[in-house]
Amino acid sequence: MQVSSLNEVKIYSLSCGKSLPEWLSDRKKRALQKKDVDVRRRIELIQDFEMPTVCTTLKVSKDGQYILATGTYKPRVRCYDTYQLSLKFERCLDSEVVTFEILSDDYSKIVFLHNDRYIEFHSQQGFYYKTRIPKFGRDFSYHYPSCDLYFVGASSEIYRLNLEQGRYLNPLQTDAAENNVCDINPVHGLFATGTIEGRVECWDPRIRNRVGLLDCALSSVTADSEINSLPTISALKFNGALTMAVGTSTGQILLYDLRSDKPLLVKDHQYGLPIKSVHFQESLDLILSADSRIIKMWNKNSGKIFTSLEPEHDINDVCLYPDSGGTGNQTQDLHMGGMLLTANETPKMGIYYIPVLGPAPRWCSFLDNLTEELEENPESTVYDDYKFVTKKDLENLGLTHLIGSPFLRAYMHGFFMDIRLYHKVKLMVNPFAYEEYRKDKIRQKIEETRAQRVQLKKLPKVNKELALKLIEEEEEKQKSTWKKKVKSLPNILTDDRFKVMFENPDFQVDEESEEFRLLNPLVSKISEKRKKKLRLLEQQEHHEQEEQEEPEGKPSDAESSESSDDEKDWVEEVRKQHRLLHQEEKLKRQEQFKEDQQTVLKPQFYEIKAGEEFRSFKDSATKQKLMNKTLEDRLKLEAKNGTLNVSDTTVGSKQLTFTLKRSDQQKKQQEAEKLHRQERKKLRRPAGHLKSRHRRGRPFH
Repeated sequence: MQVSSLNEVKIYSLSCGKSLPEWLSDRKKRALQKKDVDVRRRIELIQDFEMPTVCTTLKVSKDGQYILATGTYKPRVRCYDTYQLSLKFERCLDSEVVTFEILSDDYSKIVFLHNDRYIEFHSQQGFYYKTRIPKFGRDFSYHYPSCDLYFVGASSEIYRLNLEQGRYLNPLQTDAAENNVCDINPVHGLFATGTIEGRVECWDPRIRNRVGLLDCALSSVTADSEINSLPTISALKFNGALTMAVGTSTGQILLYDLRSDKPLLVKDHQYGLPIKSVHFQESLDLILSADSRIIKMWNKNSGKIFTSLEPEHDINDVCLYPDSGGTGNQTQDLHMGGMLLTANETPKMGIYYIPVLGPAPRWCSFLDNLTEELEENPESTVYDDYKFVTKKDLENLGLTHLIGSPFLRAYMHGFFMDIRLYHKVKLMVNPFAYEEYRKDKIRQKIEETRAQRVQLKKLPKVNKELALKLIEEEEEKQKSTWKKKVKSLPNILTDDRFKVMFENPDFQVDEESEEFRLLNPLVSKISEKRKKKLRLLEQQEHHEQEEQEEPEGKPSDAESSESSDDEKDWVEEVRKQHRLLHQEEKLKRQEQFKEDQQTVLKPQFYEIKAGEEFRSFKDSATKQKLMNKTLEDRLKLEAKNGTLNVSDTTVGSKQLTFTLKRSDQQKKQQEAEKLHRQERKKLRRPAGHLKSRHRRGRPFH
């Protein structure tokens, strides 16, 4: 059983969990239930409540004892007896069922509408009669006073089949091209049909004339809704004598009073999917509307959402189970229980129990007691005011004897225990906690002072000089007066984003490159100092394994004088670097010029390949001039020469036809071939005088 809650309304899914294969023996099923916890904890309300592939429609008999479902593959109908909580019978059909209707209180009279225009009647013992309608049907309704079946479908006519006389009556002619759904009011017998034009036509069966017309497509368009196509009627349902709900293919539900042509309320599903079914729940003034994705329950007076249900698979049909005290009359839809059945795009059919909607049916009244026990003993969250401890922590605290008791809750590789108990036991076990706290603080202070020094172990393998430079800059910043401002700035050495720069050799700084020398003009003097320092550090690292504390203090006078000299000579160093770079470039150019002269003076030999043509300097010059021109000028020149033909097509676009320009050698070759063919024609001796000895039409042996 799976519990979900929305707007404080609990919904119990009774069909979740693993299903056992049919081909398993009872012995294997029992063994599997012992091993698998999910199979053991599942609730199988009705045995084998599923289809081989997909379930399409669901209906409940008026006495509430039988549940009938149709599905594929193969096309079939299954009847479940709720008193026995098992499958009663199964019948295979010739084609898929569009919809069906139960005419009796039990399963003894059923009418099926197939997708191949056939209408099939079944009695208690099985198949009874089969007939056909002129057009493909989509829905039908049964009028009890006259015993007429009204069929709507891919036609403007409504076909009537009288079951008392056993013959078709004159059809009703509508103004629509096609009709999708229909319904009959159980109070006064008004017949309504929904069309693909988004209208609802109401007919009186007594006079067989249309008495009303509603344009729902125009009323469904509101300021908040986004509609990209014409809304057609996809669902229709009466409630009482005056209320009617209409569902559209664009995801809107319109609530009408039959005395007005304006809707009382327009509810949008916000999914843009066709509404599959609409049901009324009278006790709480709710409307249950469903598309292929979600089932929404909302108040019919205000339109406020009550709760919603979103199954894992797409929805084909929804059926509200009637109240257990059903009388078998036609108004049984007004009193619904708290059970909801769904036909989904999956073999398993959904069973949901919502206690707020009503009590459980009489045949599964134990669900009320089961849900009450679950509500009385709600599971508390184990993370609230709890401390996670491992087994080693329990050994240090001396609480290993509590394993298995309610004081510890096993979770992953440890346990959860009450935080108050944890603090109390810790104070009892370790009375010298203050001394440990004092030692930790002293250790932290020492580590902070050590972090300011150059640590040999933190020098990376790549870009050691850059890392040393960054460490020196960090030390200078910490010694400066604006220490608080610098703390917020990130450090490249400790930042994980720049970690690869000190690990991958591909990111090694090339000090001989032009960019590095221009950006770092004083690199020669400073780098020599850092290299010396690096050599010393590496020697210390090899000889000594322990950390050596270095004296901290101000730089010496010599160093300060050197730094001031470096600042003064910065401009001169930049100029010097520029002069060196210019000289290097000049030398490179001279060497390149000498190489070019040598290649020009050397004799060059080319191999003439077959098929290549020689072109004069004049041709190459004209081609170069032509390439410098724009595309428009080149097209005009080619059109003048006759190599390009531009024409307009019927669609309005341009069509370009190119003719390849042939050279003089190709023209001469073609003329020579033409003369050769003519000479061969003259010298050819005809073979017309030779006649076959065999008769015409007979095969050769």
